[in-house]
Amino acid sequence: MNFEFNGKSYETDEDGYLLNLEDWSEDVAGYLAKTEEVEMTPAHWEIVNFLREYYNEYQIAPMIKILIKEMKNKFGPEKGNNAYLYELYPSGPAKQACKIAGLPKPTGCV
Repeated sequence: MNFEFNGKSYETDEDGYLLNLEDWSEDVAGYLAKTEEVEMTPAHWEIVNFLREYYNEYQIAPMIKILIKEMKNKFGPEKGNNAYLYELYPSGPAKQACKIAGLPKPTGCV
């Protein structure tokens, strides 16, 4: 599958995740967020950037329980919790935020 954005074609898997990590940019993230009906705010970007850093370090997208734990370690309990993350990414924080971040689908997501 693929989509067109700003005159360029982007390849995705059947769930809409980018196949080529190098295709990602903040503009592409904005486009993907619109397709997910997510209005990007600084709080949303904080999670997207965190996920990209995590992926660069570990070469894996974290499943939700690891995302919550790591967010709590870095940003404190007010951001490292299920309710906060689901408020920002209602379709599933790990799954939806990873898609917007241009990362593969996290393991453990159905």
